[in-house]
Amino acid sequence: MPRKKQGRIMRRRRPANPEAPMGLPEDVAAIRAEIKAFFSAKDDGGKKIGAHRHGVYAFYDYDGEPIYVGQTVESLSGRVGRHLTNQRTDAVAMNVLDPFEVAEIEVWPMDEVVRGMTESEKRRAMDKAEYTVFQKVLKESALSAVLNEKEPAPCGTMAMPRPFKRRIIPDSIFRQRKHPDVRIARRASTIANLARVISERDVSPGLRMTLLTQARRLESLAKNRIDELGIDDAAIK
Repeated sequence: MPRKKQGRIMRRRRPANPEAPMGLPEDVAAIRAEIKAFFSAKDDGGKKIGAHRHGVYAFYDYDGEPIYVGQTVESLSGRVGRHLTNQRTDAVAMNVLDPFEVAEIEVWPMDEVVRGMTESEKRRAMDKAEYTVFQKVLKESALSAVLNEKEPAPCGTMAMPRPFKRRIIPDSIFRQRKHPDVRIARRASTIANLARVISERDVSPGLRMTLLTQARRLESLAKNRIDELGIDDAAIK
């Protein structure tokens, strides 16, 4: 019989089932929580950043190096979320972008900019906004390159709205994820997967250029690791 306490029936808790499937790994859940918090933040007009249907976004790695630029007309939170949770975006599916490498997100909400425009005007404005951000990050990049397979077509630049930027990797796992040996292994694996895709399909020149950019990024990371450890590569030779 269930025990009674202070006039109420107290039912015994069932013990946890050790065979029950586990949820997301803690680090993945923590990163998704950071992404959710970022997109729940509000812009100057009181609208959630992630609720903007129109927007441009950029991803940065653990060194602050820009790695990818895109635009959306379906909501910032939805589009960016699919990139970072492996929900079959082209960039992830083709092994162009490794979500593991994304440490920071920057977004430019565009709903107010395109309000009242016709659909064709909105498309032109969004293309111009993406091109503007693309040119900005190229200037910031140590390699003067990002991983986009297709570069935005030149269409002039424009004044952009206020951007919002946030690191999405919690402090508790940032140091481990930033470890160069971990990143070198991940980057080499991404390159191998991308090279396999290229070897099996009739791909665009842009995808081959992306492979070259990834190789340059790997070389840079490996070289920095050698320097960090004080290894004299000349003496080895």
